[in-house]
Amino acid sequence: MPPLRSTGTGPEAEHPEYAGQYRLKSILGSGGMGVVHLATSASGLRLAVKVVHADFAQDPEFRARFRQEVAAARRVSGAFTAPVVDADTDAERPWMATLFVEGPTLAERVKRNGPLGTEELLRLGAGLAESLRDIHRAGVVHRDLKPSNVLLAADGPKVIDFGISRPTDSDLRTETGKLIGTPPFMAPEQFQRPREVGPAADVFALGSVLVHAATGSGPFDSDSPYIVAYQVVHEEPDLAGVPEALAPLFARCLAKDPADRPTPDALMTALRSAAYPTGDDTHAFIPAQRVPSRAEGVKAEGSEPVSGPVAGPFPACRRGPRRVVLAVALVSLILGGALGVRTLAGSGGHPETAPAVQQSGTGASALPWSVSLRGGKGGGSAAPVCSYAGSSLYCNAPGIQASRLNPADGSVSWSKRSATSSQPAWDESAPVLSGGLLHVVAPGGDRLEAIDPKSGKRRWSIELSARPVAVLPAKSVLLVATGSGAVKAVDNTSGEARWTRPHGGIGTLWMSSPGRPEGPVFAVTPSADGTLSTVRAVDPDSGTMLWEQRLNGVLNPVGASGEALFLLSSDTDTQTRAVVRLDIKDRTARRIPLVTPVNQAQATVRGDTAYIFGGSGSLVAVDTRSTGSAQQAQRWRLETTVSRASRPVASGDRVYLTAADGRLLAVDAADGTLLGQTRPRMGEETDTVTTIFPAPVPAAGKVFATAPDGSVFAVDARDPSRW
Repeated sequence: MPPLRSTGTGPEAEHPEYAGQYRLKSILGSGGMGVVHLATSASGLRLAVKVVHADFAQDPEFRARFRQEVAAARRVSGAFTAPVVDADTDAERPWMATLFVEGPTLAERVKRNGPLGTEELLRLGAGLAESLRDIHRAGVVHRDLKPSNVLLAADGPKVIDFGISRPTDSDLRTETGKLIGTPPFMAPEQFQRPREVGPAADVFALGSVLVHAATGSGPFDSDSPYIVAYQVVHEEPDLAGVPEALAPLFARCLAKDPADRPTPDALMTALRSAAYPTGDDTHAFIPAQRVPSRAEGVKAEGSEPVSGPVAGPFPACRRGPRRVVLAVALVSLILGGALGVRTLAGSGGHPETAPAVQQSGTGASALPWSVSLRGGKGGGSAAPVCSYAGSSLYCNAPGIQASRLNPADGSVSWSKRSATSSQPAWDESAPVLSGGLLHVVAPGGDRLEAIDPKSGKRRWSIELSARPVAVLPAKSVLLVATGSGAVKAVDNTSGEARWTRPHGGIGTLWMSSPGRPEGPVFAVTPSADGTLSTVRAVDPDSGTMLWEQRLNGVLNPVGASGEALFLLSSDTDTQTRAVVRLDIKDRTARRIPLVTPVNQAQATVRGDTAYIFGGSGSLVAVDTRSTGSAQQAQRWRLETTVSRASRPVASGDRVYLTAADGRLLAVDAADGTLLGQTRPRMGEETDTVTTIFPAPVPAAGKVFATAPDGSVFAVDARDPSRW
């Protein structure tokens, strides 16, 4: 990698040319700790690269804090945060690269256009509540949520800047007598007991952020941070100007006692119910009259974080009494009794679960059942990856190369340990049964092994020259494809090489037709500038290219049948805007636009319907034969309240997906109704967070799924409402 240039302590050092391999372009912003630059990756993705100030780079304590920021940002990368792409905390000038998020900050939006309308406010609140839920489940407390740390992207709000966040299990504690944060958005306990700050402090900050979004000013306002601190600790919040129906909910977020504040889950449910009412929803939100705006007018948010001694005693200044709007029946109905309290004690924010080493189930065909697959203490925290073939369930997991499970009760027939405890090679790297043998890619991606499915004994093993991105069974061969576009065909019974050919280049994605091993496989390669994609059909027996077609946009194959290849069409900002149906016989393409662009889209196809899940939590069904408008093509849309999840899977009249917290969801494929979901399965550790979300496996009247706690579990597919 090119080094960070222009290092040192001079002014020119604040404008380096490179951070690692990324050439830095314009400056996006500058703060107390570093400068954020716009950069572009080799594949064309725009990045925001934070480079630490030269002076701070020499401070070991600051480096430790920056490492913690990078670790926290990586743990929570998801739909409502800017995903971390790369980082080097040991560089002469430490840096971190995240995906660039197009859109203003909430502070800029309010300053420029004034307070948000009710509908926009509801959606903002629901997105931020979901973000906090995922952040807390990752065992992280943000501690500096404020309008300038919220980006308003097209697909929903994004929380940024984890510079002072703290993992719940961190040894890097706030010093006695110090406070860290931005006073107008800090909770009382951040001033009084900074060493005991937990996730409820982020809920308090969210309440302050929403009041700011609704009125243009925070609930505690003064030019002096010390007066603000006194107000936060001792006075009631100023909610004048907040929509009357939302004031009681915001007031609960701003409760002085952390135990009296709602959980992010409860907030998310309440706000989403109001923001996305159904046609027959008796709790549908009706915009309420606003309380008259406060006399002092709108004050632009611009407070900076402070880190220093706590003043004491606080100045004896009090504002006049504030009227907190009484709760209306609407909010009581929406909230019900759901606003309980849940804290992140020793579990790091993960719900308590039964010990992962236990197998549940009471005998043959016992449902539900659950069994742990972990390769010992070093087994990692990634969820197992499974496939179903020949009336058996085959899985791999960290520390376990392959296991055979009885689908009836989860009993393990055999289990083959791996030489390492690394996680599976990728999220679809389940064992592949082909030619009577089970084929498994080693965790490091450097070997392909064939195993006897009955005994678990190894039959053959071959070295791979590069880490594969796909292993596809086709006819009598296995196609092992790499990210460079090279593909190797090996005999599925002997492992002997049949042919090796390049098809495409860097970034090539592969797709086969499920249940059609005799059919062609497809290679899809985007151009370097992201304007075109080349689709190739390849004969698996010979490696010969059967045909080639160029289509507009960055295309990602998500399904294939005997008639068509289905692809998602995205722009260079990774926003999916259409589904493309490419006819295999005459190679005509139909582009079906989406009503709303989808970020981080994953999809599956069944029949003529594409089911698309996005990072905002939306699951959308699209008719791929539609010739009408985007609204006419969209069959239904469901807000799942899940931000990070697996690729959806369609089977029968259901669509299934697995959430990042281990929940399995079932959705009616006909109308988008949520039919049921299982409980979360995060485990007791604080590090059970992974970027790999294996898709569920529906088969034999059951649905098999895996979770970050290392479990493989099965439920009855007939009645998801009983899960």
